[in-house]
Amino acid sequence: MSEKGQDVIHFDEPNGNFDRTWREEQWGSKKLSAAAQDVAKDEKDMTIRQAIKVYKKAIIWSLVISTCVIMEGYDTNLLGNFYAYPSFQKKYGDWVGVTKQTPTGYSLTAGWQSGLGQGSGCGSILGTIINGWLVTAFGPRNVLLCTLCVMTCFLFIVFFAPSKEVLLVGEILLGFEWGIFATTAPAYASEVLPLQLRVFFTSYVNMCFIIGQFISGGILRGLVSRNDQWGYRIPFAIQWIWPAFLIPLIWFAPESPYHLVRHNRLEEAERSIRRLQAAGPDLDPKRTLATIVYTNNLEEQLAVGTSYFDCFRGFERRRTEIACVVFGGQLVCGLCFAYASTYFFQQVGLDMKAAYSLGVGANGLALLACFANWFLLMPYFGRRTVYVWGMCAMAIELCLIGILNPWTNRPSVAWTQAVLTLVWTVTFQLSAGQLGWALPAEIGSTRLRQKTVCLARNVSNITGVIGGTLENFFMNPKAWNLQGYTGFVWGGCAWLVFIWAFFRLPETKDRSFHELDILFARNIPARKFKTTQIDEFDEHEQNQLAARYSVDGGQGPPLRRPSYVPSVTNVLANHGRAEDALAQRRGSIIATPNGSRRPSIAPAVTEYLKTH
Repeated sequence: MSEKGQDVIHFDEPNGNFDRTWREEQWGSKKLSAAAQDVAKDEKDMTIRQAIKVYKKAIIWSLVISTCVIMEGYDTNLLGNFYAYPSFQKKYGDWVGVTKQTPTGYSLTAGWQSGLGQGSGCGSILGTIINGWLVTAFGPRNVLLCTLCVMTCFLFIVFFAPSKEVLLVGEILLGFEWGIFATTAPAYASEVLPLQLRVFFTSYVNMCFIIGQFISGGILRGLVSRNDQWGYRIPFAIQWIWPAFLIPLIWFAPESPYHLVRHNRLEEAERSIRRLQAAGPDLDPKRTLATIVYTNNLEEQLAVGTSYFDCFRGFERRRTEIACVVFGGQLVCGLCFAYASTYFFQQVGLDMKAAYSLGVGANGLALLACFANWFLLMPYFGRRTVYVWGMCAMAIELCLIGILNPWTNRPSVAWTQAVLTLVWTVTFQLSAGQLGWALPAEIGSTRLRQKTVCLARNVSNITGVIGGTLENFFMNPKAWNLQGYTGFVWGGCAWLVFIWAFFRLPETKDRSFHELDILFARNIPARKFKTTQIDEFDEHEQNQLAARYSVDGGQGPPLRRPSYVPSVTNVLANHGRAEDALAQRRGSIIATPNGSRRPSIAPAVTEYLKTH
């Protein structure tokens, strides 16, 4: 890599007909490329302790944004555990007779368990897809504020639901907001924090799920003896607490500087960076802004657009695959079975209070495992290593649960199966539980990050809906009643994810977004990501890659979106978002008088530098 502060040497060679003059823009005392190179080197040399000191304000705002996800973890855990909840069973269940597995005499059918349990997941699918467009158009801060207000209204439906049909409608409508929260938080964290802190605070979203589940588990345990309507209504009502303090906090949160740069709002991006970094003589927000602009321009040079269609073009297809399988892998490795395990505990013969106590204990262990992941694994081991071997361990644990099932009538075996689900929970949170959130947020290019996260989350949602529906039939005593044999089903799926990850999951630890762009553009094999040496500011290589990924690919007219892709960009253009529409239709590139191509942000950069 070139020495810090040294201007990049330019070569006279084809580069996909891409104009290089944007690199020559004078950014303070240096050219844009040199300023960006300085910041990249400083960031890589920074220790975790130094990064926390410099970006402490960004950490606080990232925590605030991610706290929205606590509500989703809280709500989704409620429904899964309400199936064995006495007051909920009496209100919404059907009379099936008193048995060891149904001590109240009431139970929901497997079909209604699936409908209620997956209602929010179905709503989340739609919310997630739309969020990819909403955040691109309006920014994460504005989208979250509006979503919190809408969610406050929809909570009235589930609180006052007189029947399970109305409750299902409320869960679907709330799922829309959950989809927005879950996909906005990790993308925001990855854009406001340096690479040393990136994995910790993108995976913090997963910890927010656990915190929500832990809170709901404790509340359910405290109200389990209450047989009136407030036994299930109080847990629903507590959800109104979150918007009361989150709305004013997010109102003051800074917008993502990457979002502002993509909208050519460089002055606002600089002000946002000032609010995210600590003030100091060695810190210059303009230099950080130079890195964001440079990365955005490199991706435009590599013909990275900003539409959902672009997620499946060129080397972005591989990045989308990785994000989707990693996120979906969370669900098929046993999450539907071993994680929300209170119902399983009851089915293998444990009494109700013991089942709920173990459920709370599982959430506590999950939280401890997250901290262990942060302090014992992430600083020393790569993402790939932790994910691959964690998946292998979970597959073994699930198969052991299945092997023990013939002897479930023995209390000691039933308890052994219960303990194995707790061991699985710890393993999950040490590996796929954390990285399933962190990897999609850093795998996608900066211009497609929000949409990559949304696609990955929807794979998770769809997998969750299918897996959750099947799980209800696996476990329900009136349906397939597989009990512990379910471990074989999810264990087999975990083995498949392990094989995929071994061959397809790359190592992203200590790689900047700029470096990841180049590694993917060069089609480096997954197992060589860690050892491949690159110069991320080597213009000769970037010109070659630009020629390879030029809009026409050297084969004729520009690629066009298929007619069946909804022209959402036109709708945005009609609401004051013409620049976004132009960027998505043309791959975010504008033409110069001599026929070459420039980044769409180039005029805004020139205008910004006139006053800086």
